[in-house]
Amino acid sequence: MSNAVSGLPVGRGLLYLIVTGATWGTAGAAASLVYRTSEMGAFTLSFWRCAVGLALLLAGRLLRGRTRAAASEPLRRRAAKAAATGIGLAVFQTAYFAAVGSTGLAVATVVTLGAGPVLIALGARLTLGERLGAGGALAVAGALTGLAVLTLGGSATTVRPLGVLYALASAAGYSGMTLLTRRWGRDGAADASGTTIGAFAVTTLFLLPFALGEGLLPHTGHPVRLLVLIAYIASVPTALAYALYFAGAAVVRSATVSVIMLLEPVTAAVLAVALLGERLTAATLTGTLLMLGAVAGLALGEARGAGRREPAPLVS
Repeated sequence: MSNAVSGLPVGRGLLYLIVTGATWGTAGAAASLVYRTSEMGAFTLSFWRCAVGLALLLAGRLLRGRTRAAASEPLRRRAAKAAATGIGLAVFQTAYFAAVGSTGLAVATVVTLGAGPVLIALGARLTLGERLGAGGALAVAGALTGLAVLTLGGSATTVRPLGVLYALASAAGYSGMTLLTRRWGRDGAADASGTTIGAFAVTTLFLLPFALGEGLLPHTGHPVRLLVLIAYIASVPTALAYALYFAGAAVVRSATVSVIMLLEPVTAAVLAVALLGERLTAATLTGTLLMLGAVAGLALGEARGAGRREPAPLVS
């Protein structure tokens, strides 16, 4: 995909995705703290995450002004993109939070991020005609191996079937969202900011009745701590991370996106050691290094491929 179409160099898109994966890794840990601090459910947490994130994104949009892509794209097309992406986003993050509450952070993250690359690779091959190639397939295999080592080599964890189903549903929502973003980016006139805001608006409205059923203001003995946690979830791994994600996913191959997002469980493992007092076992270190190696390999391959596909800019 050329810069003339996307407006974003592939190298910068890769950087955006790496930052996204790292910040997403903090969302599950923050959600676990929210559950310990209050009686908030998955739908309510997801609603407040999107509602506050939407307010932050709108404020940023007003400061930057309207983009040329947004002005030139038909309203019906923008509405369809927002609806499809918003539903995928709602399924992705709500099912993930439900999985965290049901079967724990480690299993929820592993199943969601482990199934994601497989679903995306298959979907990209069938719908976008994208091929991994031998190097890409090896990187995906290495990443999944690292993910398995990271999980199975750690401390014993209770695996609940319902939580696994939630995680698989989350992976499906994430895969659909990634594939749609890539398709629209290839079609041209990709407005990442508009796509993000539209998706969050749809997701917020979609989740509102479910959040009302759970209770918008759950009981908590630590209201200040709860507000700080929600503010963090809504700003860093939501408003910032999703804006970067939609921009990067429009210019980077879908399978590469899915593997780079495996930085999320790596970040979760680091947080578990640094903040939660868990031991860094040999298996944890090995799995983390395998996944980081896979991410670095795919990122370098993507950047080199982009350099061969795109003409060098003229220098005056």
